[in-house]
Amino acid sequence: MAFPIPEKEKKLMEVKLGELPGWILMRDFTPKGIAGALQRGYYRYYNKYINVKKGGVAGISMVLAAYVLFNYCRSYKELKHERLHKYH
Repeated sequence: MAFPIPEKEKKLMEVKLGELPGWILMRDFTPKGIAGALQRGYYRYYNKYINVKKGGVAGISMVLAAYVLFNYCRSYKELKHERLHKYH
């Protein structure tokens, strides 16, 4: 006999659209809860892409892509300003 999964224990991809507000309200938004979520995400990433027997470039390339995107967003104001200048 299968028991239904409590709404708090469901992953985001398993939550239906009507259940989403209740699921969000059940999350822990304290600093300890946010730190725990970040730690779980880090360990999930590490064990899936880095800590494997036969690794590839996927794990490292995702970190590099995130770094490039972060730096682009950080310097977007200066890049936007230079884009409007005409060089003769």
